[in-house]
Amino acid sequence: MNPPDTAREALHLDNLTAGYDRHPAIHHLTATIPAGSHVAVLGPNGAGKSTLLKVIAGVLPPITGAVHLPETWRGRVAYLPQHPTWRVDFPLSVFDAVALALWPEVGCWRPLRRDERNRVHAALADMGLTPLAKRPVAALSGGQQQRVRFAQLLVRDAKLILLDEPFTAMDAQTTAWVRQILAQWRERGVTVLAVLHDETIARSDFPWTMLLARELVAFAPTQTIDWDAWRRRAAQPIAPRDDAPWCADAPAAEGV
Repeated sequence: MNPPDTAREALHLDNLTAGYDRHPAIHHLTATIPAGSHVAVLGPNGAGKSTLLKVIAGVLPPITGAVHLPETWRGRVAYLPQHPTWRVDFPLSVFDAVALALWPEVGCWRPLRRDERNRVHAALADMGLTPLAKRPVAALSGGQQQRVRFAQLLVRDAKLILLDEPFTAMDAQTTAWVRQILAQWRERGVTVLAVLHDETIARSDFPWTMLLARELVAFAPTQTIDWDAWRRRAAQPIAPRDDAPWCADAPAAEGV
């Protein structure tokens, strides 16, 4: 079930198949996600949740099908992968780490303008990081580093935000901060897709839920999900199969 497409702008997943070495991790997925929707993406290990976000973010090309974004969303997609992209041994300050999120606008060489520096300071303040602005990222705790990553998202003027397991290893205070940020994004009409393992947060903070098990199991208002049936389905692990067939529609890799 797709939500009613009442919004003028929407994210369209058109018969999407994606994976690795032509072995599908998600298979023929079709859905329409109107602008402003907040969608929890749930599924057992190996269900294709992270793969879906990588394809939408443009990190992984689809095998078949396509992702269609509104023109006004081009360049305004923010993606939070499971793990930080910075090297912990690199002497990067918290301020500079957040400022790096502006590189699509600023480029590699231009210094930040005053308004851009103000955006960085505002993002740091929103995540309680102002006292740590000059501290090396490597010196922060895991929860503090996760707050830096969310500050990187806040500094972007994103239309679509993709979160891959954002609450993993997060302390209670940071979790409360992030849930408040999610509420602010919802009020501003920012579209959010978040891979979650916590059913409780999905039910309390996300009006829509997408259930994956390589294929689309359900896409419906969260309050209508049959959670008992889903738990039984999710309890059946999706084991990787070395003998899984290649996707027949996929182009062969070079040299194969």
